[in-house]
Amino acid sequence: MWQVLFWLYLVNAVLLIDHEIDSAYWKEWDLFGLKGGVGGFLLLHIPLLGTILYGLVLVAQRTIAGLILSLLLCFGGLFAFSIHTYFLRRGHAEFKAPVSQLLLVGTLVVSLVQGVVTLVVLFRGFG
Repeated sequence: MWQVLFWLYLVNAVLLIDHEIDSAYWKEWDLFGLKGGVGGFLLLHIPLLGTILYGLVLVAQRTIAGLILSLLLCFGGLFAFSIHTYFLRRGHAEFKAPVSQLLLVGTLVVSLVQGVVTLVVLFRGFG
């Protein structure tokens, strides 16, 4: 089950990182009212992306910390889908492109599956 979790985590990380690249195109910092423009946005992503990638290492090592970061990645994916759906319904033009929508829906689906697999591994033990 750990092997399945590893690949789900990797796919979800790629989808979320690609979404963040898309977010730079849409100037997401303006959407959220963040100060610092693109520079601040990029600096904010250094620890964020580092944590996501480190989580993959910890999942590969089959650690409890890897499971925790896996759940956090799932929540991040669910949040990304939810907040952008909210903004779209409020009339914002950002993230209306088909590829943007595909990334968000893909992130939702993979986050849900990854969350279930993470919980299965967590509650079955580390075997």
